Amino acid sequence: MRPFDYQRARTLSDVASAAQQGAAIIAGGTNLLDLMKLEVMTPERLVDITRLDLKAIEETDDGGLRVGALVTNSDLAADMRVRTRWPVLAKALLSGASGQLRNKATTGGNLLQRTRCYYFYDTAMPCNKREPGSGCAAIGGFNRIHAILGASEKCIATHPSDMAVAMLALGAKVEITDRAGNDRTVSLDKFHLLPGDTPEKETVLEPGDLITGVVLPAPVQGRQIYRKVRDRASYAFALVSIAAVVDVKDEKIARADLAFGGLAHKPWRDAALETALVGKPVSEAAFDAAADILLKDAKPQGSNDFKIPLARRVLISVLKEATR
Repeated sequence: MRPFDYQRARTLSDVASAAQQGAAIIAGGTNLLDLMKLEVMTPERLVDITRLDLKAIEETDDGGLRVGALVTNSDLAADMRVRTRWPVLAKALLSGASGQLRNKATTGGNLLQRTRCYYFYDTAMPCNKREPGSGCAAIGGFNRIHAILGASEKCIATHPSDMAVAMLALGAKVEITDRAGNDRTVSLDKFHLLPGDTPEKETVLEPGDLITGVVLPAPVQGRQIYRKVRDRASYAFALVSIAAVVDVKDEKIARADLAFGGLAHKPWRDAALETALVGKPVSEAAFDAAADILLKDAKPQGSNDFKIPLARRVLISVLKEATR
């Protein structure tokens, strides 16, 4: 690890000042420290934000929940309001990483974690995300964990978060403060970016921006499910994951909020799929047609061809369970 300067921020203005000088933000550090050790990221200065007042979980006036950016994954998963009213989020959080990491990992940091692409982590290999213009070694390489949706010729990496997939299905919004102290809110479906020609730009955050919280809207009627398929039972990233909020009335699907992990560069949601399900009688034919919509533009890369039938089976299984 290369030498770096370290600063503890006590106010948002401290963070803004450090950001203007090129500092990288650190909270739990569960991803950043690994990247620094491997010299994938080499910031000359870190600003520690763990002393900021961003650790509260508070109910909103409209029945939702505001989660501070520094709330740990363990605390969020254990919150009784989350467990009873947004159980899909609790299940997603508990399926991620390990207990030790969840004790340190924060809500804001979880949204900002980098891809686990093998080639991104190996500085001897070309990677457009790490070094724009150098190429993508995963295309034509070993790409078993890589994207089949929303990728580009520049990057086929996937986003590793479980939490973000559940929050996307729940319609969460991200609160952001810029370096001038101005606040804005971005819906989670717009927060992460597809790779296109600029895979190095992963979110809408600009230099000096800080995530201050995430707001969950009031829970809606429906059964909530999180399903994660991975190589082992714990401490593994999703090959395919699905967060679902599904409601059935009079044997027809009244609501189908679905988000997917392990398939794309960002947590994935398909409005056409959801629209096609709503109003349809509960049937395997409707579920199979929904899978056709999800996968119609899928582009496997060789080692990850199996993700197409796997995603179909998992989606149909989740829909069957949700409408049982």
